[in-house]
Amino acid sequence: MIEFKDILDAKSRIEDQIIKTPTTYSTLLSEQTDCSVFLKLENLQLTGAYKVRGALNRLEKLTQEEKDNGVIASSAGNHAQGVALAAKKLGINATIVMPETTPLSKIQGTKKFGAKVILHGNFYDEAYQKALEIQKEEGQTFIHPFNDPDIIAGQGTIGIEIFESVKNLDVVIIPIGGGGLISGVSLALKTLNPKVRIIGVEAEQMPAMKESIAKGKIVEIPKKKTIADGIAVTTVKENTFKLVQKYVDEIVTVTELEMAHAIVKLLEIEKVLVEGAGSTGFAALSAGKIKNVDGKRVGIIVSGGNIDLNFLSKVLERGLCEDGRICNLKIIVPDAPGIISDISSQIAKHGANIVDIYHNRTFSNTHLGETAVHFTLETKGHDHIKDIIEAIESMNLVVSSS
Repeated sequence: MIEFKDILDAKSRIEDQIIKTPTTYSTLLSEQTDCSVFLKLENLQLTGAYKVRGALNRLEKLTQEEKDNGVIASSAGNHAQGVALAAKKLGINATIVMPETTPLSKIQGTKKFGAKVILHGNFYDEAYQKALEIQKEEGQTFIHPFNDPDIIAGQGTIGIEIFESVKNLDVVIIPIGGGGLISGVSLALKTLNPKVRIIGVEAEQMPAMKESIAKGKIVEIPKKKTIADGIAVTTVKENTFKLVQKYVDEIVTVTELEMAHAIVKLLEIEKVLVEGAGSTGFAALSAGKIKNVDGKRVGIIVSGGNIDLNFLSKVLERGLCEDGRICNLKIIVPDAPGIISDISSQIAKHGANIVDIYHNRTFSNTHLGETAVHFTLETKGHDHIKDIIEAIESMNLVVSSS
């Protein structure tokens, strides 16, 4: 078990090598959620995520012999970049084992810091086992992504910065994967302000810590896909489990769509780019998963922003669809001249923009003489879509939306 002094020592050790990221107040998010929202923007940290804090603290404490032998780590992305940058700063050779499903942006980000990258398996746990095999063969020091006390202490420096920036927070919401971040931050914040309420958030698909806390022991959960790849672990470890038991008040989960919605909202409203894991705190708040926050001062750690651009485009499209900003209308029409023009006129009259039109004559379940026409529209919300559908139905046409 680490102590608060370990976090203070870590702060002194690394503060000249990292960015003291801002904790910003959001007027619009506060209005939407009926509480005062403060965002700790670790997506602006070196490497685009908080992980460099723990990595620097751990690598700074290596002996010279350990530094000479190099380090090895396993990671779904952000820990990889943190270790790679820390190793580069200290002149240490680093090998990183990453799942083959790791977003390209995180693989490229790790390589650019000079680390050797090995891709193995589809999940973090498979990469972790491979890294241990290599470590035994080659003799490097293994840098655990979350269970190492020095890693936990390094991440805990975020808690001190939050307290120094915003006094008297009532609630702080923190993502959970393996638990290194929430362990260090909750220890720091509870020491500085014992009344603060600490809420952890996991992806609904991979709630390893929530399941373990509920059962009073560490359990292993099934592997599932999630957009929160940075916190997708099947099991937690002893150090983080004990700290979460002691300092965290509640753990909630968020769905894939809630995270996608949060990514869109943070980008559109706050101009803050976050990855899936980094979105979980705001996702939980905006989805109403956290109770008794009306009028409270709420801090949210935005843990990272390393999202693949191809994936971001898919998330944005899905989020816009959920908000009613994009829709697809399937309309069964007579296969006759002029009908598409009439429908287009109705759509234009209602102020929507046609993005795409697709005819399906051959493979649709329509009568001969009819065709299915798909319109993709840019719209202004679900009420706007409803008005457009009613207008087209008034033309005696059958409409369905998706």
